[in-house]
Amino acid sequence: MQNKIILSFSLLLTLTLFNGCQEMQTHAVNVTPKTEAIPPTITSANRFQEAAKGTTAVDSAVQLAQEHTKVLDEDNSLKQKLQTLTAENDQLKKQLAAIEPELKQTKKELNQANDFLVDMTTELNNWKMQVLGFQEQMRDANKAQMQMLLKIAQAMGAEVSSEQQQQKDKLSKSTPNSGEPNE
Repeated sequence: MQNKIILSFSLLLTLTLFNGCQEMQTHAVNVTPKTEAIPPTITSANRFQEAAKGTTAVDSAVQLAQEHTKVLDEDNSLKQKLQTLTAENDQLKKQLAAIEPELKQTKKELNQANDFLVDMTTELNNWKMQVLGFQEQMRDANKAQMQMLLKIAQAMGAEVSSEQQQQKDKLSKSTPNSGEPNE
């Protein structure tokens, strides 16, 4: 309690002296001849003139202390944010370094798989062409076999019905070798 009283008294004394100095400066400025216009610069007298306009030095000091505290809080939060972002960046760099070899391996395997698929597609197309050609050969062989069986049946004395005759005629018209299998 006694410290507060001493602090208040010293503050009051400082303000009183300050106000007295300002009054003396005001009288001194009025007395000096105005030969040259002095540009307004920031001096200690100009800094504290705002206090004379309605705010006291204590109010000004409190306001400056609050602004200082606010700026320090912002600075601390920005430092903390920078530290967090730096740590996150380091973590991401480590993850990237671990993943890059896997990515290269995956790309290599993907290229190999793509080449394999191209080869398999080519082989499949070749196989299809061979199967289709083979199917035509099988049809021709079946037709020739049917014609030979019909001739054997006729040679053994079997009678050919009208339906069988029509099929024989169709077979002989569709095959250019006229019933002979090994030409």
